[in-house]
Amino acid sequence: MPARTKARKRALELLFEAEQRGVNVGDLLEQRLAAPTTQHPLPEYAVELVRGVLAHWGEINETLTTYSQGWTLERMAAVDRAALRLGTWEIVWNDEVPDQVAISEAIALVESMSTDDSPKFVNGMLGRVSEVKATLV
Repeated sequence: MPARTKARKRALELLFEAEQRGVNVGDLLEQRLAAPTTQHPLPEYAVELVRGVLAHWGEINETLTTYSQGWTLERMAAVDRAALRLGTWEIVWNDEVPDQVAISEAIALVESMSTDDSPKFVNGMLGRVSEVKATLV
C-alpha cells in the first residue's frame, strides 16, 4: 500500500474516532502525536490532512452541505463524512494532489470501510466539489 494511501486511512480513522468518541479532532491528533497508540507514529501526510481539514472545517462542511442534495451531514455515514472531508480538503486546498487521485482514494477508503452505496455517493459528491472548486477558494 503506497505511503499516502496509508496516511489517508490513518487520517480517516482519526477523524472517525474523534467523532465517535465525541472529542475534539485537534486534541486527539495532538494526543496521538505526543503518545502514539501504535508502534508506528502517524505518517506526516496524515497529520497534514487532519490539520488541513481542521483549518477549513467550516468551509468543508458548508461545501458538503450545499452539494449533498437531500442529505444533511448528520445523515451521512460517519466514515463517508470523514472521507468526504479529507477528499474535499485535498481537492480544494492541496495543489499537490490531482483531483482524480483525491476522489479515487476517498472512494477506495469507503469501499473497504463503509456501505455498498458509499462509493457512488462519495464519487458523486467529490466529483461535484472538483467541478466547483474554483468558486470555493
